[in-house]
Amino acid sequence: MKAIQIFSYGDPDVLTVTELERPEPGPGQVLVAVSASSVNGHDALVRSGAMKIVSGRRFPIGLGLDFAGVVAETGPGVAGVRTGEPVWGTVHPREKHAVAGAAEYVVVAADRIAPIPAGLTAVQAAALVVPGITALAALRGATHLTAGESALVRGAAGGVGTAVVQLAHAFGGRVTALARTRHAAALIDLGADQVLDYRETSPGEIGPFDVIVDTVGTDLGRYRRRLSPGGRMVTVGLSGPAIAAIAASTVYGSRRIRTFSADPRTTQLAELAEQVASGTIVPVIDGVYPLADITSAHRTFDEGGAMGRQIVRMNGPEGSGTSA
Repeated sequence: MKAIQIFSYGDPDVLTVTELERPEPGPGQVLVAVSASSVNGHDALVRSGAMKIVSGRRFPIGLGLDFAGVVAETGPGVAGVRTGEPVWGTVHPREKHAVAGAAEYVVVAADRIAPIPAGLTAVQAAALVVPGITALAALRGATHLTAGESALVRGAAGGVGTAVVQLAHAFGGRVTALARTRHAAALIDLGADQVLDYRETSPGEIGPFDVIVDTVGTDLGRYRRRLSPGGRMVTVGLSGPAIAAIAASTVYGSRRIRTFSADPRTTQLAELAEQVASGTIVPVIDGVYPLADITSAHRTFDEGGAMGRQIVRMNGPEGSGTSA
């Protein structure tokens, strides 16, 4: 099988397509024939070396946090999962992997997958796994957005941002999206009430907001000051300065800057599937790249400014069992 690995940290050019033996599932595990994976901020951080505390310095390291495909084989003790079933899921985000989601096959624990929602292809499903789970965790778990509250979404055109805009609107929020002007019409279609160009709008010119969801990780202190009394802010754009800002904000109590690490399991994936089934969230895809050109997908992600997700398509069949 083919898999994406890195043998050193760096820019997208370090990504290598390697030939490996197909893995075998152990007790409690499933082997998934992967049809599609996406490029996440987590993948870029691992690739660059910013997550050495987790991934270490021993290579090779596999890339690809999420995946969508079909169950190829189940290990001993696995119940409720059938071979040939279309599934989506993630590898463990806080573990090092020699082979991860950007591969033709991946082995994961059975509780890290769930059935792909009806009507989604594997490519569409891969575009929603991490963004959808992250948006749910940000809005329900971290900030508890309620109907009628005002919400600001920074990085609204990105994969996570587009998911947050959709769910914040579905939960009854009044959504302000920060993104490039060229994405305004698409974001309004997704549920934003207004779109402001972040290059022309300073934090002091907007707000206050009941909820701020940040996917960028910069200027966090300036945006935190735009919270209303009782407001809540969360960021998923982690970096050294962001971590420092989060730590410094603890003196503000409930108005501090929060963060979290989404670790989707079957239950969370099933909850996301319900949102898909109800029509409250749809995948937003910027481009689809073959596995051999994953370097271009990562480069597009690093450059920023795209609308939606970069998807990496494996060489095999679609594998979703649903409409194309």
